[in-house]
Amino acid sequence: MINTVKHFLGFGQCNPREGTTIVINSEKLERRVALLEDGVLEEYSIEREGEDNIVGGIFKGRVKNIEPGLKAMFVDIGYEKNAFLHFWDALPLALDSSLEEIQREGRPRKKQKKITSKDIPDIYPIGSEIMVQVTKGPISSKGPRVTTNISLAGRYIVLMPFTDQFGISRKIDDPKERQRLRQIVQKLNVPEGMGIIMRTVAQGQRFRHFVRDLAMLLTQWREVEEKFATNPAPMCVYREPDLIERTARDFLTDNVDNIVCDNLETTQRMQEIAGKISRRSKRHIQYHQYRQPIFEELGIEKQINEAFQRQVLLPCGGYLVIDETEALIAIDINTGRNKGNKDLDKTILETNLESAREIARQLRLRNIGGLVVVDFIDMRHRKDQMAVYKAMKDALKRDKAKTQVMQITPIGLMEMTRQRINESLLDYVNDHCPYCHGRGRVKSVMTMSVEIQRQLKATIMRYRDNVGDMIVVVNSDVLSRFKNEDAKLLMELERQCAGRLIFRSDPSIHREAFAILNPANNNKPLFQVNMSAPPPFPPPGAYPPRKRAVFVCTFSLISL
Repeated sequence: MINTVKHFLGFGQCNPREGTTIVINSEKLERRVALLEDGVLEEYSIEREGEDNIVGGIFKGRVKNIEPGLKAMFVDIGYEKNAFLHFWDALPLALDSSLEEIQREGRPRKKQKKITSKDIPDIYPIGSEIMVQVTKGPISSKGPRVTTNISLAGRYIVLMPFTDQFGISRKIDDPKERQRLRQIVQKLNVPEGMGIIMRTVAQGQRFRHFVRDLAMLLTQWREVEEKFATNPAPMCVYREPDLIERTARDFLTDNVDNIVCDNLETTQRMQEIAGKISRRSKRHIQYHQYRQPIFEELGIEKQINEAFQRQVLLPCGGYLVIDETEALIAIDINTGRNKGNKDLDKTILETNLESAREIARQLRLRNIGGLVVVDFIDMRHRKDQMAVYKAMKDALKRDKAKTQVMQITPIGLMEMTRQRINESLLDYVNDHCPYCHGRGRVKSVMTMSVEIQRQLKATIMRYRDNVGDMIVVVNSDVLSRFKNEDAKLLMELERQCAGRLIFRSDPSIHREAFAILNPANNNKPLFQVNMSAPPPFPPPGAYPPRKRAVFVCTFSLISL
């Protein structure tokens, strides 16, 4: 009890493994933020030095071209690829279903001329300047996506400068609190033509906090307007705060028990930001030094490594298999070691329920979105399917990204979508494998042997009257098979050739690469696949005549 009171007042040493804790690892090249709940990793974010995060940024752009067939236009915002602006994103936006619209007393909404997608090319002709906000960063080969519906997020409210709509987050489910917030909305001095949205963290906050938040947002908007008016396009007129400031703005709530950081300068900065929000939150921010890196000490690094494996183990003994593709995310569920009890239906339900909660967690941790298809273990009873569907809906409630979930189909598939704002964390921290080019597979040695022999036979037939000896350059793994399992086949192939077949290995070339060279013509390629340039070889005539296929190792140059 005493420790609880001390912690509430901001005194004493905190235990990061208990309650809700934000852990910040701040280094020269990278900053990482993890949200733990009783030691379990629930949220994870990375920001690296020198990288440009444009999501949420506001730009003064110039319309480059309009594509009526796509119902879209492309806007130059100063980056390599023009931003994509769909006509729908250029229309005044209505509040979505997650918000309750509020009608302000004494301020009837003005009837505005209805704008349709057909009017957009006339409103924004080619060459015109336009203010846009990035809603989705560049992903893969696609450029950023933008909208003309500008919004500025504060601590408790979101300011919408171009719309006079007012709303409250439906995640606030207490009727009395909703009524109190409606009254606050009526009292706030919002300029004509602008609107605000009450965020979920607004519940329980005093009126003065909203006044201060609104004043800060209006100051930011005036700065945006000034930059837009005085600078030529393309130009960034507003940029979202960095990871540390966003963490203080979005995560530093009364539900957070501890905030620990391993960098003194970052800790002081967090305390300064928190001091403007809540003095009690400021006292909860502490600087910690451990003998090991902070993520190692608190077991976060291990959880990150486990979470980003293709196969994710479940406490019940089952496991998930998660595959990211260009089109969708495929998730398969298996019972694994979960034999359960004699009731098979109960075992399957238990595995599927655990899977639903873990999938929602994995989507947040990996920051993956788009279309997600989940292959649950088949359930015979409809009530079990609905229980899993409800568990998934409940687990997704804490996700800040918008999600839409469909009920489980008769064949056991659940389809869902998750808002995709940036590239996934796997794509962010990894490059595609330069050897397999991101496929995760290469052709087997036997496959390459078959393909090379097939091409060798075709080349011999094509150049039988013009070329004598031929040099075949292959990967060392393939050559090993040639020397053993396929030696007789190659000797039969050599009998069809006018000269000798000389095989050389080069472990530096790709397994799927090979070349057939003409030694009589300065090793001119007769045929090659995936060879950037043939390696240097000894001059013709360096090898004595042989009656069978000759194998030569490139590095040792030993005739076998």
